[in-house]
Amino acid sequence: MKNILTLFAVLVIVFLQSQTHRFIYELQYKMDSTETGYEKLNMILDITPKEVKFYGQNLMTTDSLNKKFGMNSSHTDMSGQVVKRKTNSFDNENFINIKAGYYSFKTTDKINWNISDEIKKVENYTLQKATTNFGGRNWIAWFCKDIPFNEGPFKFRGLPGLIFELSDSNKNFIYHLVKSEKLTGIFSTEDFLESNFGNKAIPINEKQKQKLMLEFYNDPFAFERTNFSKTNTNLNININGKEIHTVDELNTQTKSMQEVIKKYNNPIEINKAMHYKN
Repeated sequence: MKNILTLFAVLVIVFLQSQTHRFIYELQYKMDSTETGYEKLNMILDITPKEVKFYGQNLMTTDSLNKKFGMNSSHTDMSGQVVKRKTNSFDNENFINIKAGYYSFKTTDKINWNISDEIKKVENYTLQKATTNFGGRNWIAWFCKDIPFNEGPFKFRGLPGLIFELSDSNKNFIYHLVKSEKLTGIFSTEDFLESNFGNKAIPINEKQKQKLMLEFYNDPFAFERTNFSKTNTNLNININGKEIHTVDELNTQTKSMQEVIKKYNNPIEINKAMHYKN
């Protein structure tokens, strides 16, 4: 957290229209709640005078490499936590990849905090505890009143200071602030957030999102299936490095993928988790 001082020392300067304040969080999360190990990602919180955005650092890295070297790579964010909103708003636009499509849908996510008198010291900062229930989980946040942003990871905002640490009570999702930067100008995300490397986000609603996810679960290899011909014995399809030669082999892969989807069905908003049938 030592690099945070670099930015915080200058936060007394007026928040100019041409600035982006960036906070980088390490996210540890469990794709399967029954596992003991964690996946790790760095997530970026960009705050400008008009907008707040939260997204995976790998998206930005891929976009930067594309621009620097003239590449055409893409990246799929697996966190399920890519959002943007207007500053001081609980109205979020959510972005998600489903199979080969890229979609956006809007939600209003008001968070009611209970602020405790409990405090702790982290390096040179005094953090205060707050709790809430959001998305079907109980959460504990530690925020710093000395940092004049009422924002935090994902949709968590509304406290009188920046959130430094955040976790749910079962430790499925754990965030730690690890770095901060101040960028000159408004950092553009249009090539990897509002659009996903050439695929502009298609607006849908949550009901349509659930329908698309269920369709993907029911036939995760629908595209491959449409190109599969029983009469064409020379047709080979590669799925996860395995050559598929028959419809029966394709059906076996479909069942295996469905098991994976059910196993790793642990979204941050657990009250919106899909209920897949066997």
